[in-house]
Amino acid sequence: MTSTTTSTTSAVAGQYLSAMAAKDFAALGSLFAEDIVWHQPGNNRFSGTLVGVPAVQEMIAAQMAFTQGTFDLVTTGAPMINGDMFAVPVHFSAKHGDSEISMDGFDVHRVSDGRIAEVWLFSDLQQGEDSFWDAE
Repeated sequence: MTSTTTSTTSAVAGQYLSAMAAKDFAALGSLFAEDIVWHQPGNNRFSGTLVGVPAVQEMIAAQMAFTQGTFDLVTTGAPMINGDMFAVPVHFSAKHGDSEISMDGFDVHRVSDGRIAEVWLFSDLQQGEDSFWDAE
């Protein structure tokens, strides 16, 4: 790994954290590579591997609609940098009808050419998350 790779990853991580804190979804989207690969965990209506910005945006829009805009994701610590990857501890919460979710997780990002090229999400209680997203 070169220091350039690490410094680029660190810069992208900083931009990601700033956009997250500001809830600036346009800025977040601009950090994604056009052919981003997004690994959504679990066994629920949103689980699976998505490819491309439109697919990721569609999933996020569907999650926001499902939760009537209550879905909230905040970073809970500093990014951890390792070459072209960074990991961020997160907390997310949402409501759907009488159901609520509130849990911790980790989001892992791979950076390529100054953009987020791949994302892996990890949830603290995956079965609980699956139940929430599959509620009627």
